[in-house]
Amino acid sequence: MIRFEHFVLDNGLQVYVHEDPTSPMATVNILYNVGSRDEDAEKTGFAHLFEHLMFGGSRNVPVYDEPLQKVGGENNAFTSPDITNYYITLPSANLETAFWLESDRMLGLSFDPTVLDVQQKVVIEEFKQRYLNQPYGDVWLKLRPLAYKVHPYQWATIGKDISHIENATLDDVKHFFYTHYLPNNANLVVGGNVTVEQVKQLCKKWFEPIPAGKVPVRNLPQEPVQTEARFLETTAEVPLNALYKVYHMPGRFSEGYFSADLLSDVLGRGKSSRLYQKLLKEQALFTGISAHTSGSLDPGLLVISGSLNQGVSLEEADAAIESVLNEVISQTMSEDELAKVKNQAEASLVFSEVELLNRAMNLAYAANAGNADWVNQETERIQAITPDDIQRTASQLLRKENRSTLFYRAA
Repeated sequence: MIRFEHFVLDNGLQVYVHEDPTSPMATVNILYNVGSRDEDAEKTGFAHLFEHLMFGGSRNVPVYDEPLQKVGGENNAFTSPDITNYYITLPSANLETAFWLESDRMLGLSFDPTVLDVQQKVVIEEFKQRYLNQPYGDVWLKLRPLAYKVHPYQWATIGKDISHIENATLDDVKHFFYTHYLPNNANLVVGGNVTVEQVKQLCKKWFEPIPAGKVPVRNLPQEPVQTEARFLETTAEVPLNALYKVYHMPGRFSEGYFSADLLSDVLGRGKSSRLYQKLLKEQALFTGISAHTSGSLDPGLLVISGSLNQGVSLEEADAAIESVLNEVISQTMSEDELAKVKNQAEASLVFSEVELLNRAMNLAYAANAGNADWVNQETERIQAITPDDIQRTASQLLRKENRSTLFYRAA
């Protein structure tokens, strides 16, 4: 249970306070409601580029990291298709430093052309290293547009093409910032050895003077129901043949999400999962195989991926996976098997909440999605799933018409 109190500043900033006097630390997590799904299709990768630019100096603080390091703080950030998240951990006695730094860059960046040039080069190099020059690195550059035809999940957070980042101008960057980096488009979570009254005073001092802006109305194209199986084959210099299968599924807080998530655990979470037991341990078709869900806010993907043993054809491996999936569809699983994956899922939740920063992030994510209380309802929703729910979900999701398959052949 993550206990919290909530208030809203006059400029629309949503603030959540999680008091934990047992910790000597504090965490300040600010989540902006903008991700790669909010980008122009001809200017992708901006949400991720902006994550980098936010560390390049703000209006009054030329070097972001330096004052934070002086007070024993650490910081980082990440971008997803749905959000951009920034976080600081530091001794609670130095909490105000975090408020000063985060509020100043919400107020305005330096917009230094040199910083933009440097960060463009950094992101371009990241694109090359992680996506183009790494074995299997381009998988999601191929799988996303295969699975999504109209929704902006069709491109990765890094962007569709390097040229979109190369061609970004200072005016483009300023427009993106003043469109999305607004107090009324953000959730601030402060946790640790803090009090609600303390956080209220710091918010009034540092954040409330920042003017609200006009938050863009999100009106994304909804992905139509997939009506036929899709297939793509690619060849590259990689160690082994690999196989990827994705299926459309409900979004992170939608009805049916937890059933689909547990289904993915049954199929491919750990060494006791069905795919691992049958296709790696018993038949030795794969060197590794797993399943997971993308966990996106809009309808996402259930993903099965595996690398094949030498001498095993992709066609043979694909047929073997289909055989396992058909068993899940046609036969109701036992209560014991479901209880095992439920316990794994619940344990993951409990362990994730041991760390203060994770509690703050989870709270911010649920609040941004629409209801902060959702963060405390997940265990109950997981435990409510029945074997019949899993079988019904398997029948709905694992249909061939809902499937996109990528054969990744080793050259």
